[in-house]
Amino acid sequence: MFSSLKGQTVIVTGASAGIGKAMALTFGREGCNVVCVARRKSALDEVVSLIEKDGGKALAIAADVSVFDDMKKVAKTTVDTFGSIDILLSNAGVIPQVPLSKMTDQDYDYVMNINVKGTFHAVWAVMEQMKMQRYGRIILTSSITGPITGYPGWAHYGASKAAQLGFMHTAAMELAPYGITVNAVSPGNVLTEGLESLGIEYVNSMCKSVPVGKLGTGFEIANGALFLAAKESWYINGHNLVIDGGQVLPECAGALELMRKDFEQENA
Repeated sequence: MFSSLKGQTVIVTGASAGIGKAMALTFGREGCNVVCVARRKSALDEVVSLIEKDGGKALAIAADVSVFDDMKKVAKTTVDTFGSIDILLSNAGVIPQVPLSKMTDQDYDYVMNINVKGTFHAVWAVMEQMKMQRYGRIILTSSITGPITGYPGWAHYGASKAAQLGFMHTAAMELAPYGITVNAVSPGNVLTEGLESLGIEYVNSMCKSVPVGKLGTGFEIANGALFLAAKESWYINGHNLVIDGGQVLPECAGALELMRKDFEQENA
């Protein structure tokens, strides 16, 4: 897609499954050196194998984004192996569903430590190398849930995703003089292992909530990240790119019903 990405080194957190796995595979196909980070080494090894099978270069590092020293180790190993850190895809996150009435401090802290503090750790770990290079692209994976929408059981998750965008706005300003941009992608519902585990009825209901009539995959989110990661996107900074098939557009369920009724009448 973008020739400027070939040969660049990208760190992808949460690369073992879902959107992170799609990002790792997509950037590998673009000719990047891909450092795959997650807690499960066995799952990462499978992703690395797929990238290498396509002719790419990849490295698996087992690490926990909520542990500062782990992310420092990831950054050092990346530089020692590939010589640079050009792109960070801070994607690692958790999304447990807990009603507010049953939510505990432990539930809340668990989500915040990974989704918010993990973002801070990942950005801080790569920041000095990018500053020395006078170049870098940082893309956070936020969500429509929190900054735009809400969903029962995800109060802590929504808060964490809104917090990521607040972090992004100031980080983008502080790092801009060094040639580093900080942006975000905010997926709507996409077809991942986690979504499929909720059952076919849930998946079908999600499809009906999207104006385009079907769910995207992690690869649609990865393509948005590709755009923001390219050298050609240097003038985009502090931006949140919503990738949701128009999911946030209808003001009520009736709007979607009317849209589909009009479409059927025009194409009868």
